[in-house]
This record gives sequence, structure tokens and C-alpha cells, in this order.
Amino acid sequence: MNDLFNLGDLLDRSAAPDSIVLIDLGAIGGPREYSHGDLDAATQAVARGLVARGYGRGDHIAILAANSADFLIAYLGTMRAGMVSIPINHKFPPETIEFILRDADCKVVFTDAERAPVVPEGYDVVVFRDEGPGGFELLLNPGSFETVKPDAGEVAMFLYTSGSTGRPKGVPLTHAGHLWVIEMRIQRRPDPDHRMLVAAPLYHMNGLAICKVAMAAHLTIVLMPQFNAVEYIQAIGAYRVTWLTSVAAMMAMVVREEAALEETDLSSVRIVRMGSAPVSAKLVADIRGYLPNAEISNGYGTTEAGPVVYGPHPGGVTQPDISVGYPISGIARLVDDDNLDADYGELHCKNPAVTPGYHNLQEKTAEAMTEDGWYRTGDVMRRDGDGFHYFVGRVDDMFNCGGENIYPSEVEKLLERHEAVEQACVVPVPDDIKGFKPVAFVVAKAAAIVTEDLIKSYALANGPAYQHPRSITFLDTLPLTGTNKVDRKMLTARAEGNLSR
Repeated sequence: MNDLFNLGDLLDRSAAPDSIVLIDLGAIGGPREYSHGDLDAATQAVARGLVARGYGRGDHIAILAANSADFLIAYLGTMRAGMVSIPINHKFPPETIEFILRDADCKVVFTDAERAPVVPEGYDVVVFRDEGPGGFELLLNPGSFETVKPDAGEVAMFLYTSGSTGRPKGVPLTHAGHLWVIEMRIQRRPDPDHRMLVAAPLYHMNGLAICKVAMAAHLTIVLMPQFNAVEYIQAIGAYRVTWLTSVAAMMAMVVREEAALEETDLSSVRIVRMGSAPVSAKLVADIRGYLPNAEISNGYGTTEAGPVVYGPHPGGVTQPDISVGYPISGIARLVDDDNLDADYGELHCKNPAVTPGYHNLQEKTAEAMTEDGWYRTGDVMRRDGDGFHYFVGRVDDMFNCGGENIYPSEVEKLLERHEAVEQACVVPVPDDIKGFKPVAFVVAKAAAIVTEDLIKSYALANGPAYQHPRSITFLDTLPLTGTNKVDRKMLTARAEGNLSR
């Protein structure tokens, strides 16, 4: 790791260059394999191509596309040339995409044929899997390229937050900070035969981070163009996947596909790692039912502070299933008012991966950062007797019902303990007397017989009365945002709409 200095150049030159780093399941004509050497050559060709077109160090280069080998190659090649890579959520509406391109002052937009029509006029557009005048193949300029050595604190990429309220915020992230992330994640060198299934979108921290870890550790990525539960299961069997990467909502959809799971050989799976959202005990139990020999863990991270906050317990204590882990010394703390070492409070993070500040948003940066440089995550955690942390809820998700504070995730965990409930999402709706009251959207387990009254009675019997959902709406699946998290904004709007009927 000590010889890595640019986030776009992660090749382990001490390992065999002809071993497979990437299997692109969405390639034209069927899955395509790339060796570590192939990927290294392709990223150099991108860097050379951008420079040949007159772009220079520090220029901002956007990527608006589904997952593909070309996406990863453009992402890495841009940074290798000393330019700033800006992956964009292609599920954003066109006006939001236009805002991001303008806000970030992007010079070039790498895209695919499906998203190319969304790119506004005035940008240099390069289309993946296109051999024509505006195609990716024409930009590539094969040959050797001397990777740019970044200055201290030099920005490698921007990720734009999903923007649950208002416009997305640009989050600059540095080469040094995210090389530190990779170093921390491969301190215990993974087995070299690992095949990691990646279906999370590459415009999100989750998918990007695991791909970079795989490249630096000389592992193999099995890359899906997008998530589909049945195809995800089939890929496990077809490619003998050993390591599942996901968010909780994805795995909740996977365990509902009982027929596909039962007819697929899942014996290769040794690790299941979830992140980006809370995990329920029921979901872990369901996964363990199909993958009894796999190590299942729940991770945590933020766009602003990176995916390395928690690690193993110093005393060797096993991490509880729904815990996010044990805080790494010196980079995580729980804060409750003036108490900087609370057992219950907002998580603050301080590490090399923390953003230097939001792009063009000084006031938002000041709100998010403490005077001594800690990032306020907005996530409320509690600490148990062994020091492990558990996600409680978002500071801004919390609502008040008749004088009582309610964190939706606490109610969701309660509902998901019911044997008939697979998933639950709790949102607030206005109430003339209580201020707000909780309502729930529930996905029942396959073949379960369940009613609204049954779930309400269970909530009342197993939790404080003020927390029980005042109404239950059953859904086949919970809607997801572009980053595969449950779309609370959509469900809140639906719940408020139900009130007006």
C-alpha cells in the first residue's frame, strides 16, 4: 500500500497482472472479463485521451451511466490524469442532473446511450460502448502514462449526496483520504480467491469503495449493471461468488426470492457485508437461513466521512448482528450536548477521509463541522456495555408525538421482530392533537397471513403506546431511492396523501 499515491492507480504490481479483476455482466454480447493488466492499460488510455483533448489537472469530469467496466475505467483514468471524477446519480430528474453539472463546472460527461439524451447541450459528451465520433473508443489513446502525483489534500472526486431535502450537496473527497480508507480495509489481507458481487450503483460510496478495495487487494469484482434480486442470486451460483456486498434493502428483496435461492448453489459465499442503512435481526436471521456458513456483518459509513468508522473489538468480542461495530479509537465519538463521550448521542467522525467541506456551500460546511474538525453525521447511536454502537435514527428523522420523541428506526425494528413481517418503514404524518403521529408501511413475509390489527396489537404489546403505528399499509416491496435505500420521502408523501382522502 505504501507505493500507492493516486486513487486512480491501484494496481498491485507485485501480483500477477493476468489474473481477473473484473467480470462485467452487462457487457454487450455477454459477460466480459478484464485482467488487472487490462484495467491498468485501459485507465492509462483514458488519461492519455483526456490530456490529448486538451483537458488538464483539476478539470472536473462527470460520469452519468449505469454500472459497467467503462464506468470504472473512466472513473479511474480521470483521477490518474490528475482530474476530478464526478459520478452522478442517473436516477435524479433531468433538472437535478443539469444543476450538478453546472454546480461542479464539469468539462466532459461520460455517459451511456440510455442517459446521453439527458445531458444538456454545451458539454463534451463521450458515450460508452460507442465506436462513433462521440464514442468512448475514439477517446481512448493506448500507451503508457505517468500517473499524476497529487499534492497533499488534492481532491480526487466529488460525490453528490442524495438530497433528501433541497438540492444535492457536492462532497469533495481527497486522494490521500480514500487511499487511507483502502489501507484500513485491507490491513487484514483478504483471501486472494475472493469474488465480490457488486450490484450497488457506482455513483454511490458503497459500490465505489468496495471496487477500489478489490482492485488494491488483487481480488475479482463481479459487476452487475443494476440490482435485480433474482439475477443477483443467479450470479452467485454462476460465478461462485464468495463475498456479497449490498445494502439492507437489497438483501431484504433477495431473501424473498425463495424459489431462486433454493435452486441455486450458494455454498461459495463466505462473507455477506451490508452497509448504508440499518439492518434488522430478522433480516440477519433470514440471510443466515440460506447462508449458514457465511460471516454476516453490518457496516456503516457516510459520503462525507467515508466507510471506515468501525472495526473489530479490541478484546475480541464478537460483533452483535445488528450493531454497526466497535468505534475505531480517535475517529468516532458520541456527543450529547456537552458530553463528548456519551452512551447515546449523535455520532461525530474525524479521520483522513473526511471531506474538506461542501462544494460552494460554506454555511452548510460550518453547520456540519465542529470547530475542532469533527464531522457531525446527523446519525444517532447508542453504545452497549461492550462498547459496540447501534444505529437509532437520524437527528432529522426524529419527530415528536404528544411530547415523546420517536425515532422511526426503533419502531421499524420492533415491527420487524414480528414473525410475519419482512420489512417495515415508519414515517410521520401531521396530527392536530399530537403534532405528528407514526404510520407504517409493511412488507409481509411470503405466504404470511397478517392484518393491520394484528400488527398494531403487536406494537402495543411490545413497545410504548406512543410509538405504535396509527395505520398500516401493506406493500409488495418498499420503494427505493437511486442508492437502494428505502425512499422515505416518497412514503411520507403517500402517507400524507392518504390523510387527505
